[in-house]
Amino acid sequence: MPAPRKYPQELRERSVRLVREAMSQETSLSMNAAVVRVGHRVGVNSDTLRGWVKQARINAGEVAGVTTTDAATIKALEREVRELKRANEILLAASSFFARELDPRLPF
Repeated sequence: MPAPRKYPQELRERSVRLVREAMSQETSLSMNAAVVRVGHRVGVNSDTLRGWVKQARINAGEVAGVTTTDAATIKALEREVRELKRANEILLAASSFFARELDPRLPF
């Protein structure tokens, strides 16, 4: 079970929107400067906010990267692969156990 989120989704979306607005209003403002400025105003660590802005840009298709939905899908598929590998190991062990039991030539 994942840890509870420190910041609500509403605050995340609002903070990202404020950074984007600050960058569009003041074209000479870098993303890092906008993140620091907005982070202080909304009470969010600038590194955390920078990560949110980067992920929002990826999700919007502005820059290359793995979107949030793709990352969730990949994580679910990796979990399913682990479960299937484990099930295969169990079935292999069970089949060899029953094969030994049915073969009269092999000792118990």
